[in-house]
Amino acid sequence: MIALGIGCRREASAEDIGSVVAEALTAARIALDDVAVIATALDKLREPGVIETAQRLGRPLLGIGTDDLAAVADLAVTRSDLVQRLKGVPSIAETAALAAAGRHARLILPRLAHASATCALAQGEGAAENGR
Repeated sequence: MIALGIGCRREASAEDIGSVVAEALTAARIALDDVAVIATALDKLREPGVIETAQRLGRPLLGIGTDDLAAVADLAVTRSDLVQRLKGVPSIAETAALAAAGRHARLILPRLAHASATCALAQGEGAAENGR
């Protein structure tokens, strides 16, 4: 299962988010049809740009809680001091993708960043039957 993780600044536009998503898919040589879910931090589920991007891409949008982001933080390869300080994890895009990908998750593409949005791709076996 491939998960696409998104991080963004408040009020990031769907155009900005969509641009970094397109760049990430191209860089990883992954078709949108291969992406099972779009994931982000739980508090980003209210962001209009994130919602619109998921709708445009036709993929379910999953909010990942702080504890689940932190549980995979050691697998992240990109570190943002600001995100670490504010959210307690090194990268929202990477940890959201890793958490959503489930068991045995690994990054396919580390975080790519644009001015207001980030994107990462992870692959795993999906969620365990007990939810993780």
